[in-house]
Amino acid sequence: MSGGKKDIDEVTGTDTTGHSWDGIKELNNPLPRWWLYTLYLCIIWAVGYSIMYPAWPMISKASAGVLGYSTRGEVAADIAKFEAANAEISAQLAAADLTTLSQNEELMRFATSAGGAVFRNNCSQCHGSGAAGAKGYPNLLDDDWLWGGDFENISYTIRHGIRNEEDFDARYSQMTAFDEILSNAEIDAVVQHVRALSNQDHDAALAAEGASVFMDNCAACHGDDAMGNRDLGAPDLTDAIWLYGGDAATLEQTVRYARFGVMPPWGERLTDAEVQAVAAYVHQLGGGE
Repeated sequence: MSGGKKDIDEVTGTDTTGHSWDGIKELNNPLPRWWLYTLYLCIIWAVGYSIMYPAWPMISKASAGVLGYSTRGEVAADIAKFEAANAEISAQLAAADLTTLSQNEELMRFATSAGGAVFRNNCSQCHGSGAAGAKGYPNLLDDDWLWGGDFENISYTIRHGIRNEEDFDARYSQMTAFDEILSNAEIDAVVQHVRALSNQDHDAALAAEGASVFMDNCAACHGDDAMGNRDLGAPDLTDAIWLYGGDAATLEQTVRYARFGVMPPWGERLTDAEVQAVAAYVHQLGGGE
């Protein structure tokens, strides 16, 4: 096509766009009316939607839209509705004596159901969805409690946490790192003694030497019988239940460099009813005392 003259396709009699690819020409057919009308309607709808609803990103937020709608607001409204519906029973739970909670079937059912939701949302990241724990994170299904497994102690631990710097009432203890206190031979000996205490394979001669090392350095916290001290969060070393591992290499690391697990306080993040609920839930999982 040149000089403004249309290039007409000989077969169809339709003018072309002037584009040609290896002799193949593009016909200049108009778009169907229905397609154009649909496109125009979509444009109108998009403009209207961007005016009515949040749409345009800005520096710190998006445009609010004429309707002021937000999905967060909708979720907050739903949460507020259910909180209002459960306000009475939540108040009962917040004031309840957990030791007698099982006597109120309805309240116990509500507590364990609500506590399960709180646990999955806040605790399962460390303790696991089934509360079986992981290396460094306690198993909540057994009876091996560092700080006590009755209702009062579980609730206190949840509320204040362990070894954190946020809550003045957090449970606190600190194991001594013996790397610069004991010799390598003494560390090896006490490791074998600890393995003997839990009936694991051990070097009997070294274990015998380690007994005196244990009494001089470890018994003050773990007890002369090595069965631990819940007031200090010192674990029982005789039950073969290990938070970090009971093999010789891991025990050596523990003795040499110590451990310092931290749990955040939940008292300011959860309501009193939620603390009570998750305490009841954890207690009934199987390891509560």
